Amino acid sequence: MKILFITDNFPPEVNAPATRTFEHCKRWMESEDVEITVITCAPNFPHGKVYEGYKNKLCQKEHIDGIEVIRVWSYITANSGFVKRVLDYVSFALSAFFVGLFQKHDVIIATSPQFFTTWTGWALSKVRRKPWIFELRDLWPESIKTVGAMEQGRIIDTLEKIELGLYRDADRVVAVTDAFKANLIGRGIDADKIDVVTNGSNMELFSPRVKDEKLLGELQLEGKFVIGYIGTHGMAHSLDFIVRAIAKVEDPQIHFLFIGDGAMKAKIVAMAEASQLKNITFLDPVSKEEVPRYLSICDVSLAPLKKEDNFKTVIPSKIFEASAMQKPTLLGVEGQAQEIIEAYDAGLCFEPENETDFLEKLEEIRDKERYKALQEGCVKLAKVYDRKRLADKMLGIIIKVVEEH
Repeated sequence: MKILFITDNFPPEVNAPATRTFEHCKRWMESEDVEITVITCAPNFPHGKVYEGYKNKLCQKEHIDGIEVIRVWSYITANSGFVKRVLDYVSFALSAFFVGLFQKHDVIIATSPQFFTTWTGWALSKVRRKPWIFELRDLWPESIKTVGAMEQGRIIDTLEKIELGLYRDADRVVAVTDAFKANLIGRGIDADKIDVVTNGSNMELFSPRVKDEKLLGELQLEGKFVIGYIGTHGMAHSLDFIVRAIAKVEDPQIHFLFIGDGAMKAKIVAMAEASQLKNITFLDPVSKEEVPRYLSICDVSLAPLKKEDNFKTVIPSKIFEASAMQKPTLLGVEGQAQEIIEAYDAGLCFEPENETDFLEKLEEIRDKERYKALQEGCVKLAKVYDRKRLADKMLGIIIKVVEEH
C-alpha cells in the first residue's frame, strides 16, 4: 500500500504537526507492505527562514528513516501577517498538487492546519481517482476568527462552505479530538465517516529521567522549582497573560523557563524586560531530540491558551509528552484537555487568563504530597496515550479506506 501524505510541517521542524506526522509515518513504515511519500515544503517554521542545509527549490527529495520526503517550492514567510501566510499556504498547495500528480499512491492523506493542504488532497483524489483522508488537526477557518486575524464576513462564510464540502467529500475524516468530531456532527457531517485519533507521546523518546545537572548549572537553575513552557509562542497561547502573572509570583524559588519561538516571542520578551523580571528565562527552540533533556529540568509543564470557546476543542500535545516524563501539567485550557488532565489527575487546571486562579494553582502544585499524586496520574495518562498504539489505530483506518475503495 502506497500512502501519499501532504503536510506543510515535517522534521527537522519540531512543532506538533511535524512530530505527529513523522512519528505516525515512522510507525507505519514498520509494516512490510506500506510505502510512504510525504510532500512538504522546505523547513522554515516559525521564522519563515529556510533551515541551514536546505533550499527553497521547485522540487527536492530526501529520505528520513525510510520515508521518502519530497520538498516543493512555496512562498515562505514568517508565521505572522495574515495575507502573507495565506500566500504561503496557497503556494504550497499548488506546488504539492502538481508534484503529487506524478506520485504513485493508493490513498492520499492531507492534514490541517493549514486548510489549503486539504484542497490539494481533494484535487488529487479527483484527478487520480484515489480515496483521500482529511486529518483534522484544527477547525479552520474558525481558528483564525478566534485569534482575531479575521472577522466573520463574506470571506469566512465562503471558506466555511468549502470546509464543510471537503469534510463531506473526504472518504474519511480523522479528527484529533472528540470535540472536533462533535463539532462536525453538529454541522451536519455524517458521524459514521469520522474517526478520532488523538495526539499522544513517544514513550521511547519521552520517559522518566533524573534532572540534567549540567543543564541546570548552565542555566543557573539549581534548587529552583521550574515551570517550563516548550513550544510555539503564538497568538493563541496567551503567553502575555502568563508573563503579567509571573510579575506577581513572590517566591524566589519559582522560576519560569520558556523555550521556543513564534509570533509573540518578541512581545513577551519585551514585556519581561520592561517589568525587570528575574524569575523567567527565554531560550531559542531546541530539536525534538533535545526536548526531553530540557523537560527533565522542569518540575511542571505549562500549557495555556486564550480564553475562547473554540479552544475548548483543543488538546495540547505537550500534555502527553510531559506525562510520559512524569511532569505534571499546569493547564490553562478548558474543555476536553481539562477533562483528560482531571480524569487521570495528571496536573492542575486553572481558568484561562484568570490570574488569581493561576497563582493559586501554582501554589497548590508545589505541595509535595499533591505533586507526588499528580506524578502517579501522569503514569496512567501516558500509558493510554502511547503514540505507537494511536498510530496503529490510524493505520487500520487507512487500510479500511483503501479496501473499501
